[in-house]
Amino acid sequence: LSVGRDQSQQWRDRDALAYRTHKFNLQTEYALSSLSKLSLSGGLVDANRFDGVNGDFFTSAATPALGYAHATYERPNFFIRGFWNSVADTPQLFTNPLLGTLLTLTDRNGNTSGKARTNTYNIEAQHVLDVGNSHRVTYGLNYRHNTVSHFNIADFTREDRLGLYLQNEWTATQSLSLVMGARYDLDTFVNPTISPRVAFLYKAAQDHVFRLSGSVAYRPPTILETKADLRGVISLPPPSLSPPPTLLQGSDNLEAEQIVSYEAGYQGWFLNHRLRARASLFFNHLSKLIATTPTSLVNGGEADIYGGDAGIEFLATSWLTGFANYSYQEFGQTFTGTGRRGMPRQKFNVGLRGEWDNGLNGEVTFYHVGSATYPIGEAFTSLAPFFPPGVTAPSERVGSYNLLNLRGAYTFWQQKAEAGYMRDAEVAISAFNALNDEHKEHPLGDQIGSRVMGWLTVRY
Repeated sequence: LSVGRDQSQQWRDRDALAYRTHKFNLQTEYALSSLSKLSLSGGLVDANRFDGVNGDFFTSAATPALGYAHATYERPNFFIRGFWNSVADTPQLFTNPLLGTLLTLTDRNGNTSGKARTNTYNIEAQHVLDVGNSHRVTYGLNYRHNTVSHFNIADFTREDRLGLYLQNEWTATQSLSLVMGARYDLDTFVNPTISPRVAFLYKAAQDHVFRLSGSVAYRPPTILETKADLRGVISLPPPSLSPPPTLLQGSDNLEAEQIVSYEAGYQGWFLNHRLRARASLFFNHLSKLIATTPTSLVNGGEADIYGGDAGIEFLATSWLTGFANYSYQEFGQTFTGTGRRGMPRQKFNVGLRGEWDNGLNGEVTFYHVGSATYPIGEAFTSLAPFFPPGVTAPSERVGSYNLLNLRGAYTFWQQKAEAGYMRDAEVAISAFNALNDEHKEHPLGDQIGSRVMGWLTVRY
C-alpha cells in the first residue's frame, strides 16, 4: 500500500501553484507455484491543479483524475498482462499571453472549457519457445481499445488496435547471432501496417559486441487528430475588420506516420567489468508526419535525422560510480510551418554517485544542451502587427544551457520485515540547476531557473 502527495510551484510565478497531486496505490502478488505468480494492482492519482500542456499558441489548465488497474500472470517464457486506465478532466484552453484577446479557441458552442474523459483497455500475451539449440522464437499479440469523449472533438469515439508479432533469435555460431522479427497491426483509422526489423550481433571477443540493425515502425493517428473540432476566433482592434472564425477539424484520411531506422553500435567491458563503454551511429528517415494546417490536419513532408552517441559507465570504488555521455545529431526536412521539427544538435552529461554504509548518499550531475530552433505558430507572425507597442513575436531560437544538479540524502532508519524486504526512511535535499543558468527549453516555454526541493520517503 502506498500513498503520496506531490506539489510544485510555477516557474513564472513561484507564489502560484503549478500542480498538486494525491496518489494512492495498492499492489499484491500471489505465488501460484515456485515458477508462476499473479500480480494485481490499482490506484488513483487525483490532481486538483495541473498547469498543463503548451501547444503551438495555447496553454491549458486542468484538474485530471486518473484511475487504473493492472493484472499480470507470469511463468517462465510466458506472460499475460492487462491494464485499464481512465482519465476524467475538465480542461480549459487559454491562448498564449502574447496573443492576448486577439485570438480565442473554443468548441463548436463557443466554450473555452468542457468535460473530457478517456478510457484505455489493453491486454498482451507473449510466449517464448526454444527450438533446438540455436533458435529462440518469441510470438505474441496485443489488443487495445480506446474511447474518448472530449469537448474539442466532434463525437464520442472508439478505437480498436490489434497487433500480432513474431521474432526469431538465431545463434548461428558462438560469435554471430541474427534476430529477425515482424509486427502486423490493425487499427480503426488506418490501413494495416507491417513493421519488420532485423539485427546482427557479432561477439568479436569476450565482453565485446558489435550490433547492426534496421527496422520500420509506424504511429497511427490519435483520436484527437482524426476527430478534432476547434474554432479559432480572431478579434482585431478597430478600425480593422475581424475575419470570420476559423474551423479546425481532424481528418479521417490521415495515414500512419512512418520511421525507417538504421543503427550500428558497439558495447564493451573493460577493467574486470569495472568500466562499460558503448558507441553507436544512427540514421532515421521519417515520412507522412502529421502536421496542423489552419483548417485541418494532414500528412506531408519528410525528414532525415542522423548522428551518433557514445558513453561510459564506471565503478571507481565500492562506494563511487559515475557516467559520461555525448550525442550529436543533424537533420534535414521538407516540412513547413508548425510541421517543422526542431532539436539541439549537441548534448553531453557527466555524473557521479556515492553511497556509504553509514546511510549517506549523494549525486552530482552536469548537463549541457546545445542551442536549437523550434517553429512557432503562424498566429504569432500574422497577428504581430496588432501587438501592443514594444511587444514582438518570440524568436524561434533558444540558446544553449547548462544544468548542475545536486542531491544529498541520509537513510536514518532501516528494518528487515518478516517477509524479507527492507523497510526504510530517508530524508533528502536536491538542488536543480544549482548554477541558476536561466533558460528556455522552447520559445513559448517558461524561463527556467534554480529550484531547491526537500524529500521525506518512508517505505514500510
